[in-house]
Amino acid sequence: QVQLAESGGGLVQAGGSLRLSCAASGTFLSINDMGWYRQPPGKERELVATITRGGSTNYADSVKGRFTISRDNAKNTVYLQMSSLKPGDTAVYSCNTVALIRPWIAETYWGKGTLVTVSS
Repeated sequence: QVQLAESGGGLVQAGGSLRLSCAASGTFLSINDMGWYRQPPGKERELVATITRGGSTNYADSVKGRFTISRDNAKNTVYLQMSSLKPGDTAVYSCNTVALIRPWIAETYWGKGTLVTVSS
């Protein structure tokens, strides 16, 4: 079983920056792909960015050039550096991972989410 703990959310003015962190803990053989998703008020959850264990990244068009996803495999932690924040970035941001918990058994886990509010 894997637990994901997000931190770093809060209130920020438009144009500002925030850095989100998500640390994985529990019993697992390895943490494979990790990602960040967000759910704006009244909308469905959407992909923000993903990163493989090897460091390959993918971003939603809406955040390209402004957000950077990274990870520290030694700490089983994924980060999301957010810059040039806009009011439209306001959402609950959730961490996601696919973890190998036993040989041949990989499962998907989600964190509880952290709220990011961008004021205008």
